Amino acid sequence: MKKLMTMTRQFRDDENGAAMVEYSILIGIIAVAAIGFIIGIGGWVTGRFTGLCTAMQASGVGACAENAGS
Repeated sequence: MKKLMTMTRQFRDDENGAAMVEYSILIGIIAVAAIGFIIGIGGWVTGRFTGLCTAMQASGVGACAENAGS
């Protein structure tokens, strides 16, 4: 019976599994935030280049390729 109680206390005090789950959740949150940031910056850059292309076409300076992003 004493051995069973000792094993129960060791299992209760072991926090390695909980720490691993916490770090996994933290890595997932960081990954989602990084992907969202990259997508947001990509959309901003695309908008800026589209605006530049439109302004160039309106002024007659040059013409942008129709499928420049592809």
